[in-house]
Amino acid sequence: MFAIIKTGGKQYKVAEGDVLMIEKLDTTEETVTFDEVLLITDGDKVTLGKPIIKGATVGAKIIATGKDKKKMVFKYKAKTRQRKKKGHRQPFTKVQITKISL
Repeated sequence: MFAIIKTGGKQYKVAEGDVLMIEKLDTTEETVTFDEVLLITDGDKVTLGKPIIKGATVGAKIIATGKDKKKMVFKYKAKTRQRKKKGHRQPFTKVQITKISL
């Protein structure tokens, strides 16, 4: 059984027990519920939302929050001595999927 959820402007394929890193969630609770479920499959049965499935939820437990590795952004313009070096660390929330319900 797996589901496709939408969070942080991205879509993720999840199953029970999966651990994934998503965009940072602004919450202090230990559990979170995703309401935007786009698709659920259970063996041969496929439930597809238009665009979301009403009443379907995916429960998850927050494991950690933090920042990803630093990515360097370097801008350069030839012959004008213009250089700009900048780093960025994207914040994330690490969650473990606990329950998929229809």
